[in-house]
Amino acid sequence: MEKYNIAIDGPAGAGKSTIARRVADALGFVYVDTGAMYRAVTWRVLQQGISPADTERVADISRNLRLELRPGPEGQQVYANGEDITGLIRTPEVNANVSDVAKIREVREQLVRKQKEMTAAKGVVMDGRDIGTHVIPDAEVKVFLTASPRVRAERRFHEMKDSQPGLTIEQLEQDIARRDKIDEEREVSPLMRAPDAVLIDSTNLTIPEVVERILELCRAKAPGGT
Repeated sequence: MEKYNIAIDGPAGAGKSTIARRVADALGFVYVDTGAMYRAVTWRVLQQGISPADTERVADISRNLRLELRPGPEGQQVYANGEDITGLIRTPEVNANVSDVAKIREVREQLVRKQKEMTAAKGVVMDGRDIGTHVIPDAEVKVFLTASPRVRAERRFHEMKDSQPGLTIEQLEQDIARRDKIDEEREVSPLMRAPDAVLIDSTNLTIPEVVERILELCRAKAPGGT
């Protein structure tokens, strides 16, 4: 089967990572979670006690952070300078700051460069905010995945409730709305649907249903099908 690239974009909490990982598994492709890369930089910034508003220091951290994305038994594992930080980048503190870090031009330029390198050999399923518009605009299959803010908050709540006691759906819904605003209004590579991306609203769909819709797109649009 001929390899091709798949770009899945969408707002926070839309289920992009779960969907992209399952699509990649079904096709035997490589899954790349670009959001984890921005989270890793954010985690390091916070660990160093640096404000996301200090763009020069944040950019310097991004420049010098050695990031690795490795497949693991429970999904993609994230390493920073050789340390497994997979479980450290999904905290409320990182959630609250990642959009501010991700909007910094120098950070995006550095990480997008790495992401483009990952897709050069094809056979990649990549999800994020600007994959189909900026990172791999020539992707053979493009999807914009969304859902209502309330449903996105409910999904995040079920993912995080055991590790974050006291967290409420209302808090997550407010955080998602704030992140949407930052992502959509940032100057560099804002969140938007590529003109040739297929819109999938997963509000009333199950994960297998969304995966199957994307695989149908692959069969119809990609060279060689599935």
